[in-house]
Amino acid sequence: MSDKTTPILDMTAGSRMFWWDKQNKRATFVDKREGFYSVTDKNSPGGERTIAVFPDITLDWTKQPLPFPDSTFYMVVFDPPHLLKAGESSWLAKKYGTLDDLWPNQIRRGFHEAMRVLRPNGTLIFKWNDDQIKLADVLHEISYRPLFGDKRSKTHWLVFMKEAEK
Repeated sequence: MSDKTTPILDMTAGSRMFWWDKQNKRATFVDKREGFYSVTDKNSPGGERTIAVFPDITLDWTKQPLPFPDSTFYMVVFDPPHLLKAGESSWLAKKYGTLDDLWPNQIRRGFHEAMRVLRPNGTLIFKWNDDQIKLADVLHEISYRPLFGDKRSKTHWLVFMKEAEK
């Protein structure tokens, strides 16, 4: 576990591609991978594409709990893999990762862990691309409903809020 205490958890950080400040000190970055990942790409300079994945904590939330106490973070970012099919050595698989046929269980577990470590009234930001698995199918599998979000594009950003403890 990281020594630092931060208000934000990115539990699927990858290369931190949508972060404006990839070293944001307010966030703890988690990913199951660590290292440089390259694939051949004739359209890229040098004929290769490379991404760097260096999380604060290397952990696979589909296989083990996040190493934080309940109600730790004010915000959780959850951008899980959204592909079922991608070539094992493809750029998409390297950049985004893939799910398997047990994806409903993986997504439910991810939401459960995100909500567990989120403070009451905390915010969960969920990103999903419905190219291979429709957003409606994901929402059907979880017991949480978004407050608001993008309904029309292929890549969706949804906002959830953890209920206050009673």
